[in-house]
Amino acid sequence: MKAKAYTVWKEAVIFYLGGMFYCLTELLWRGWTHGSMFLLGGLCFYLVGGLDRHFRMSILAQIVLGALIVTFFEFWTGMLVNRVMDLNVWDYSRLKFNLLGQICLPFTLLWMPLSLIACFCENYLRHALFDEPMPQVRWVI
Repeated sequence: MKAKAYTVWKEAVIFYLGGMFYCLTELLWRGWTHGSMFLLGGLCFYLVGGLDRHFRMSILAQIVLGALIVTFFEFWTGMLVNRVMDLNVWDYSRLKFNLLGQICLPFTLLWMPLSLIACFCENYLRHALFDEPMPQVRWVI
């Protein structure tokens, strides 16, 4: 496989596995999921897991930034699928500290441990599937 095609293939595999991981998590958490969650989960897994490849940061910074990234994309996905398309995939309006029922502080905090899991899983998958080196994990600074 040519180098560029192989790179696209690797990134697509990581995206796909991230989408599947999130859908499985949602199935275990609430008993159902939606196709849009595969796309959102894959994107978030890819972006959050890749932070350490593009920026020098501690794992602590990575999970905080990861939670903010997930919250950002969750808001815009919610605006599209819940408000514009009226699919009612989720509604946080009954939870405290919500914004238009699409995001809320409790779930932003929940994205932190899931971001930590995503960081380690994404690195492990790249190592196990594509023989990429495991990055050095720095907990602070």
